[in-house]
Amino acid sequence: METQEKIPRYNLNEAEEKKLILREYRSLLKALKPKLKPGDKELIRTAFEMAAEAHKTMRRKSGEPYILHPLAVAKICVEEIGLGVRSTICALLHDTVEDTDISLKHIEREFGSEIAKIVDGLTKIDYVMDVNVSQQAENFKKILLTLTDDPRVILIKMADRLHNMRTLDCMRREKQLKIASETIYVYAPLAHRMGLYNIKTELEDLSMKYLEPEAYKEIARKLAETKRERTRYINEFIRPLKEKIEKANLKAEIFGRPKSIHSIWNKMKKKGISFEEVYDLFAIRIILDSPPEREKEDCWKVYSLITDEYNPLPERLRDWLSNPKSNGYEALHTTVMGPQGRWVEVQIRTKRMNEIAEKGLAAHWKYKEGKDDESRFDKWFQQIREMIANQDTDSVDFLQDFKTSFLAEEIYVYTPKGDIKMLPIGSTALDFAFAIHSEIGIKTIGAKVNHKLVPISYKLQSGDQVEIITSNKQKASEDWLNIVVTSKAKAKIRDALKEEKRKTAEEGKAIVQKKFEQLGISYTQHNIEVLTNWYKLPSTLDFFYQVAVKNIDLKELKEFKVYGDKLEPPRPPKPVSEKPDLSLGTLKKDTELVIFGENSDKIVYHLANCCKPIPGDDVFGFVTTGKGLTIHRTNCPNAAKLLANYSHRVVKTKWAKNKEISFLTGIKIVGLDDVGVVNRITNLISGEMKINIAALTIEAKEGLFEGNIKLYVHDKEELDTLVKKLRALPGIESVERYDTELVTQ
Repeated sequence: METQEKIPRYNLNEAEEKKLILREYRSLLKALKPKLKPGDKELIRTAFEMAAEAHKTMRRKSGEPYILHPLAVAKICVEEIGLGVRSTICALLHDTVEDTDISLKHIEREFGSEIAKIVDGLTKIDYVMDVNVSQQAENFKKILLTLTDDPRVILIKMADRLHNMRTLDCMRREKQLKIASETIYVYAPLAHRMGLYNIKTELEDLSMKYLEPEAYKEIARKLAETKRERTRYINEFIRPLKEKIEKANLKAEIFGRPKSIHSIWNKMKKKGISFEEVYDLFAIRIILDSPPEREKEDCWKVYSLITDEYNPLPERLRDWLSNPKSNGYEALHTTVMGPQGRWVEVQIRTKRMNEIAEKGLAAHWKYKEGKDDESRFDKWFQQIREMIANQDTDSVDFLQDFKTSFLAEEIYVYTPKGDIKMLPIGSTALDFAFAIHSEIGIKTIGAKVNHKLVPISYKLQSGDQVEIITSNKQKASEDWLNIVVTSKAKAKIRDALKEEKRKTAEEGKAIVQKKFEQLGISYTQHNIEVLTNWYKLPSTLDFFYQVAVKNIDLKELKEFKVYGDKLEPPRPPKPVSEKPDLSLGTLKKDTELVIFGENSDKIVYHLANCCKPIPGDDVFGFVTTGKGLTIHRTNCPNAAKLLANYSHRVVKTKWAKNKEISFLTGIKIVGLDDVGVVNRITNLISGEMKINIAALTIEAKEGLFEGNIKLYVHDKEELDTLVKKLRALPGIESVERYDTELVTQ
């Protein structure tokens, strides 16, 4: 359902506003105090005054003065990311070039080229999310190039996005959906990859607050209700550990922290369990105060003390001490069986590791000084530079490629000589081959993983040792693109396929020349283009290629007319009847259910099969080429991608009241296999609630049954009532609505 735009509650007079702005400015200076050098205060004041003057007539959607936004962003940079004076100046000025009369030259004159360059990078990012997709991919590349030049750009952008998400309440519903989707699709994974775990968690939770409001409120409520019980349990769990750590003469802080709402929700969805069944609602964190030379040793000592007290789950041990993540994260994670038979995750870090975990990239630099080894971050940036250099400029898949290659978690794989390679989760033996060298990738015919022969599509696990088997006769093929996940491999395969196509096209070119000679037609660029257009091919290269692979036999050339040395095509043949393009205006009016836009024009639509919306669901419309308006639920598996990437095709949508039409949906019921259970379920659905059942399958196994029911309901209200009544039946364990394509007509 569509929500009304919120009326901002903001009613300060001018004097109070000035006080508020000054208070925020002083609070920023206070946060910066430890980092201030002589002359810094004056620079910050100049930047603040310049921004305040530039934005003086502007207001945010809430009604408050715009300058409060740059001040808040600067404060997040300092307090939550750990950035310094230069970044503060950039954060204060980050919207001036785009929104006001201040130019980059002006900023450069006042603050120097370094600050001007970062502000320029921030200005470019702001154009990214509002244009068409290929343009968006192009701009995203520009951001990443700036990021690899100066990562502070993306860190300040993170602070900007976080403040926007914290103040999203005042925006219109469709704007909230668009911004929240972008955040979950690009910014949260990027924050995670930059090592900004706290910010990543908050961005995910805030996105969920707008994309899944009901689930968010429900989990937040349950977390609040169970807080006292959790605190009691954490204290009971920690007590014996504290004693052991003190006895071992180690200095450590121990505390428990709840898991984020988003991660609890993810676990519930992935495992199909209720809130009560999520065993690790919190993690225990042990922060050691150890000197650099003893860090590893002390962490393992603490691990040993924990596992003396509680039994560990061996497969849940995560050792990021020996192999830190590429974003610099170091820690030891284990899951142990605590009191009352509950699993508890324990994270062991030192103060230095904790600062890197909390402040990510900014802290990483602080500790990198004086080290001569190339950091993992630098390697990561280098890979991004390579990817951007190799990427097709018009590739709309750029964002998706970037996400799978650079924002995924990594696995560690070994070469036969024991060298380590980091690859994204889901990488195959073929990805590994390209990671070693593109020449090896192209010639790969198989691999040996841990000395066993496997196909090139084999998915690698952390710790695998991989040997690649090559052959000089091997050539890249189109289906390889579906096997690899890394950008480097995809780019190299596309290059090889192009090269192969070009060679084949040369043969086609020779065939065409010969045919022209036989028919006495001049071989000119004009004539080749006439033929290319006539066969409806995108380029002359494609035309020659199709001739070479015998898809075009040039018989039709006899029907062409020749005027001088120019070919004239015959009249176009009747096109093969295709499905008509169902634009919004021509769609078949089978029902009038959705009202979109500001007025009440009735419009025909089509319900997305991926999420099967029903009236009452929170939905948006998406203009699809060839299908007109498609209605998706806002929590549809594809929603984040559509809203983040194609926001210009999203239409504000709400349901019109219509009780005559029924919609197909589905529910899954799990319960105890009891005599008469099917009878009770069908009596409730058909008899009591008069709902039509389209299909019903029930499987019983070892005392439990699982039922899948497709049924026709009028709206979400009716479905919610049914689910509530089914849950109340004796012996029913859980009733869930399907969110996937299981419900198709």
